[in-house]
Amino acid sequence: MNQDARGPDELTPLIRAAQRGDTLAMNDLLDALAPWVGRICGAIALDHGPDATQETLIAVFRRLRTLREPPAWRGWVRAIATREAVRVARRANGPGDTGLAGIPARGDAELATDIRDVLERLSPEHRAVLVLRDLEGLDEATAAALLRVPEGTVKSRLHRARASFRKAWTK
Repeated sequence: MNQDARGPDELTPLIRAAQRGDTLAMNDLLDALAPWVGRICGAIALDHGPDATQETLIAVFRRLRTLREPPAWRGWVRAIATREAVRVARRANGPGDTGLAGIPARGDAELATDIRDVLERLSPEHRAVLVLRDLEGLDEATAAALLRVPEGTVKSRLHRARASFRKAWTK
């Protein structure tokens, strides 16, 4: 799991100060969260990662007072980042685009040559599950709660995402 420049315990006092209205603490908090949030959003929203990161930080700024347990900030921010990244990626793809267009055949000029290219072929929902499970190390139940879907949906999306990824990568 990725760690921020500051440890999780170091951010808790900063969060509490920001919740009390300390604008300098809020600025420091958003600066500390930006790289981690950017990695999550970039992996899910791809080219639209910076937009998703900005939307996430705005949501954190607006909702920070609703965080009841400041030591639980990591899961709270991860949930916001994941939802915003999927939302931004869906909006960018347009309505009805599942992102599951056929994987190009061997010899196709658009054949996946790197991880990003392969990830672009997956839907935002499949990228989100891969990020939460394989990069963030969350279990299915936690990923399901963050994505607001049943655990079985997470399992099936993860299975399909991994299969599609492997298929594209090995061609």
